[in-house]
Amino acid sequence: MRKEVRSWPYSFPQTPDFHKSDQRGSVIGRLSVKDQYLKVGNGPARFAHVGLAAPGDVGSWEFQTKGYQFWTQANERGIFFIKAVLPGIYNLYSWVPGVMGNYMYESSVTVTPGTKIKLPRLVFKPPRDGPTLWEIGIPDRSAAEFYVPPYETKYNKLYLKQDTFRQYGLWERYTEIYPKKDLVFTFGTSDYKKDRFFTDVLRL
Repeated sequence: MRKEVRSWPYSFPQTPDFHKSDQRGSVIGRLSVKDQYLKVGNGPARFAHVGLAAPGDVGSWEFQTKGYQFWTQANERGIFFIKAVLPGIYNLYSWVPGVMGNYMYESSVTVTPGTKIKLPRLVFKPPRDGPTLWEIGIPDRSAAEFYVPPYETKYNKLYLKQDTFRQYGLWERYTEIYPKKDLVFTFGTSDYKKDRFFTDVLRL
């Protein structure tokens, strides 16, 4: 897999519709987080997901169904490098694990063949109306931190040690574990690691 990633974009396709390495561009930059109400997480946007997609509004990349998107993950210093980007005009979008909201660079990014664009320092100021009153889990687009019940080996063997919440059909265990009444989460006393099921289910 790593070898294939290093080989991209391939050089063997002969069709003119496929852009070779020298016909693509790249974008490099650094993203940081600035949130006056955030106790932990200000500074470098550690391991942020950063991508180029068609121009739109904040978070619009999630709903785009046409065109190409080019994504990467920043390092612990918030530095990112998006390579092998097709020529075009894009917006730069991002979301940061542990931080609410979506980020979009206010200027468009024009990529031309063979160019390496270095963006200015980018600062993500999460949208807020005030301090956080309560929060369940971690805003990381994952259910890994919630209670994931034990499962049998009949489930998908790809997720036996990590991302176990992705096991298909695992939600069926909810009624087995709570046969008579639903799980109740009480703010201030409950622990989302034990008292919050990893997904919302219907009692059938």
